[in-house]
Amino acid sequence: MGASSGAFSITPSSAAVSSNGQVKFTALLPSGETAPVHWTVFNGENAPSLGQGHIDASGVYTPPGALSRNSVQVQIQARLNNNPSAVATTAINVTPGFVQSLLPQNAALTAGAVLEATAEIAEVNAGSVKWTLSPSASGVPAADNAANLGTIDHASCQRSLDQFTTCRISYTAPALIPAAGVVYLTASVNGTSVTTPMKILLNNDGLNSSPSTNQAQQGGAISLGSSGGNDNDYDTYVDRAGNPYIADCCGGTLGALVEDTAHNQYILSNNHVLAESDQALIGDTIDQPGLIDNGCVPSSHAGSMLRPVGALKYFVPLASSSTNVDAALAAVTTGAVDHTGSILQLDAPKANTSAPLGSAPPMAGTGEPLTASNLPNIELAKSSRTTGLTCSTVETVDLTVRIDYFKDCAETQRYYSKTYTGQIGIAGDRFSDAGDSGALVVDAANAQPVGLFFAGGTNGDGIGLSVANPIGDVLRELGDHAGSRFSIVGTTAPHKVACIRYDEPSQSTPPVLPVSPAEMDRAQFVAETTGASLVNAETGILAVAPGKSLDNSGEAALIVYTDRSKAHVSVPSVFDGLRTQVIPTDAASLARSAAPAAPPATSGIHLSDSTLAAAQAAVRLYSARLMSDPAIFGVGITQSHDSLSDAALLVLVDINRDPHAMPATLGGFRVRYMRLHRFHVTQSKYAGTHPVSSCALKGLTPAGSTRPAVNDPGDDAPMEPVN
Repeated sequence: MGASSGAFSITPSSAAVSSNGQVKFTALLPSGETAPVHWTVFNGENAPSLGQGHIDASGVYTPPGALSRNSVQVQIQARLNNNPSAVATTAINVTPGFVQSLLPQNAALTAGAVLEATAEIAEVNAGSVKWTLSPSASGVPAADNAANLGTIDHASCQRSLDQFTTCRISYTAPALIPAAGVVYLTASVNGTSVTTPMKILLNNDGLNSSPSTNQAQQGGAISLGSSGGNDNDYDTYVDRAGNPYIADCCGGTLGALVEDTAHNQYILSNNHVLAESDQALIGDTIDQPGLIDNGCVPSSHAGSMLRPVGALKYFVPLASSSTNVDAALAAVTTGAVDHTGSILQLDAPKANTSAPLGSAPPMAGTGEPLTASNLPNIELAKSSRTTGLTCSTVETVDLTVRIDYFKDCAETQRYYSKTYTGQIGIAGDRFSDAGDSGALVVDAANAQPVGLFFAGGTNGDGIGLSVANPIGDVLRELGDHAGSRFSIVGTTAPHKVACIRYDEPSQSTPPVLPVSPAEMDRAQFVAETTGASLVNAETGILAVAPGKSLDNSGEAALIVYTDRSKAHVSVPSVFDGLRTQVIPTDAASLARSAAPAAPPATSGIHLSDSTLAAAQAAVRLYSARLMSDPAIFGVGITQSHDSLSDAALLVLVDINRDPHAMPATLGGFRVRYMRLHRFHVTQSKYAGTHPVSSCALKGLTPAGSTRPAVNDPGDDAPMEPVN
């Protein structure tokens, strides 16, 4: 008996997969048609207590969440429905993958500073990690300047029968940093590398910053910006013997301190962090750090290191079309929280020091709104559990965005799909990740509160967007719900916040965009024929050429070279069916073939009050129509990348789907498209389709839990957690 039974065959005949992947098997008749079969996991080498994974009716195999050794072989069997004696078997080799990104995900270090890094692999009581330093995100080690990257030592792995293997190293920055540089720390296991390497910024500016600070347990009155969450926010299962156990847990960031008019103080965070997406009860214990930083061991369980710092008091319900924020408050446990509202790493940067960034309060009050006057240059910072202190610029405002919420940490039980309006979109792939939810976003120039971070997404290739509720809306809706006015607790003296950017800087050379030869041929034809009619030195148009749109990757554009000495040059957004791309230059540069290849890189939103108002009206007019397309989940105001003097509507497109239509303009505005994975509020934005529990295994039994649990269906069916 093998991959072929004579009556049918299985393809692929053999396969390999890591524990956080999947494999699709197909049964084929000799004619090449799909054979109707019943799939089962027939046998396997993994420890019986961990299972062999499962395969569904369509032939998709999902590995077990944890392995008992470096590689196990699992046998998959198919039996022909109309002839049960016709059986074929194939084998798949399963190796452990990483449970989550390296912790911390990023850091900024001065010369000689030391950082502990952690990797968690889906292997029980076995396994190890290979660590590599590299000058590039590709993970390729340096050939001749290894000493300039720093050193790795004190490697160790902690293994047990009921938790994943955790491996740690100490990284020491080089003793001499001649100029600011970047080092990437990569981990691999059995040839599988972690999805995202740790990015370490080496600097001589006194910036020592690591999310480890935000994840650690604090003593005394805690500073906020720290790991935290609801003590009940875990998923439980019941195995076949009827024993309940914790399989996964959630957590986020305790964002800021607020007070009501009676000066009662509360911890501010998201509903989905403190109130479990409407599933929690008023009075639930709020812990520091969160369950995700304590092996999913609740404070009620013996040996827990969690510390109760508050009790859930108010939350704005998500499952309502009349609410527009993801926010909740926990009443502070007496003496548990710094009464000045200090937030970890929010202190002003100090030169000539090797000490880590200190805590400092934000500005007190109700925050700073975003307007045409501050949007061009404002830098936003936040300090939070997963990515620590990060900084970026505004990518979009007045964003209408749809977010899916779940009842469980593993995001398998849908709860509510909520559409928010008027949101803030923050640029960059490394500004945030899961676990940062609930962080206060401030103006880095003065520490004024601007927003409350709650969701984010990525395209997996360096493009990302983080979304925050405007802080004024958060305080107003919480106040309406509680029957009191709330304000941020903090200082009355503005101060700068260290602005640490982990995203790559804008490049002067244009990105390489995939555009079909047919599209480029059409752009070439237009440039040589009808496009020539645009050229007129008196109107400021010097030349045209074929190009590639930056507002919609994959689409050709007509480059229009304009006279940079003229203040206003009129260029149509679309010409002869092609988007136009405006590049300011001069006649001499064109004559020397030295004109820029793309519009200049920019950040922020540079638009007038009137233009912002008109674009806001366009978002209101078109967002519902656009978002009726299942492939579109967000519409906001942004700056065009093809024409930097123009506003654009930013349309967020599901990276796995194509919209029914992608117009180049709407309501007189250019339309810019950003393809991203749909936003997560619990899972990491880097999570695949088969996330692995990042916490405890069957050895952890919830003490006194009143939560419902479901049966562990074993090897042949997927487990459905409840929260």
